[in-house]
Amino acid sequence: MAENEWLNKDFYKILGVSKDASDSDITKAYRKLARKYHPDINKTKEAEEKFKDISEAYDVLKDKESRQRYDAIRQFGAGGARFTGGAGGAGFNANDFADMFGGMFGGGAGGPGGSHIRFQTGGNGGGFDASNLNDIFGSMFGGSRGGSHGYYDDYDYDGGAFQGRRPTQVPEDGTDLNSKITLTFRQAVKGATVSLSAGGKKFKTRVPAGVKNGQKIRLAGKGHAGKNGGKNGDLYLQITVTPDDKFTMEGSDLVMTLPISVGQAVTGAKIEVLDFDGEPTTVKVPAGTSSGDEVRVHGKGVQSPRKKGDLVARIAIHVPDRVNGAMKDAAKAFDKASGEKFLDELAEQQKR
Repeated sequence: MAENEWLNKDFYKILGVSKDASDSDITKAYRKLARKYHPDINKTKEAEEKFKDISEAYDVLKDKESRQRYDAIRQFGAGGARFTGGAGGAGFNANDFADMFGGMFGGGAGGPGGSHIRFQTGGNGGGFDASNLNDIFGSMFGGSRGGSHGYYDDYDYDGGAFQGRRPTQVPEDGTDLNSKITLTFRQAVKGATVSLSAGGKKFKTRVPAGVKNGQKIRLAGKGHAGKNGGKNGDLYLQITVTPDDKFTMEGSDLVMTLPISVGQAVTGAKIEVLDFDGEPTTVKVPAGTSSGDEVRVHGKGVQSPRKKGDLVARIAIHVPDRVNGAMKDAAKAFDKASGEKFLDELAEQQKR
């Protein structure tokens, strides 16, 4: 609004603060009222008009120079100065300014030691144009900041809810989502591209090789969308892996049970098995192997960018269900050949 209209506006009253309020008090008062009456929050016509008044008041009072000009103009109006009729038209009595400028700067406006102020008359016989107040007070406080077109800066809100006649859009991160997916054992070992739906959107993602049953995978940015420039939330995908009849996964290793005979365990053996991909692979069982021992075939486990696992053959010595006399005699002979020390150590282990 133009400065020559400031006489009709009590900006302190509009913001609900005293005339000696600090800058901080003015800002706090504005923020409180702006939250209540901003058009984006309060949709009523009355609120819209109220917010315009609040904005005008804050625009003037937040700035030191414009506040000084406003206070000076208001002091002029409150002091009883008025426009008086003159010869040939509405002349202005400049002496009315004497008390105001004397109080502000020391000494009368036209008296000894005072400032001599001359007002240019209007074009129709000596009338005073009230819009000249812009130039008067502009020169007093460092130049007009709007002239006859009015002084109206965009206001700042220092990290608050509003800025520049529009609410500042505070970045708000999106919330995280949780989802579940079931994979076959092969998908878990090899990795898989799966289709998912989250937050109302469908997308595909790659599940890495070697995921475990019960594991959670974080998919960054796949949660709810952020607001006002905030980052998207994440999607946490809980994995369920269906078991396999032959293999289990331990770390990056694929583990299988390898049944062997007593003779193979005693003498050692080269046993051909099928690996996870169904390819023939030789497992070398050393002589003297016991049940529970593990034999590794390197590089035949989970293949991930970070690590290549092994195929682990876990030994299980099998004995026939039906044992004849010859087998019994051979077993007794074997025990006897193993020696008393071996049998004693075995006996101790059995007692534990």
